[in-house]
Amino acid sequence: MNLFTQIHEIVFWGNGGYDWETIYNMPIWLRKFTFTKLREHYENQNKQNDNDLITQTQKIKDGKIDLPPQFKGKLDSIKKAAKY
Repeated sequence: MNLFTQIHEIVFWGNGGYDWETIYNMPIWLRKFTFTKLREHYENQNKQNDNDLITQTQKIKDGKIDLPPQFKGKLDSIKKAAKY
């Protein structure tokens, strides 16, 4: 069961870089290495996302919200229109 779970995880989270047969026929040490590297990558990515969320939440609490770049130009044009 562990073998098939590991193969599934590598194929699924490998973003199309691996197919089932390649992973199945891969040497065990290389499959374990690949699985470990994928897991580390996604753990780091999740940790970064959590840190970004904490930072953004704190900015909201402080009343300092960063607008995404695509909204900044629109906000400026709305402010200019409101002046007239």
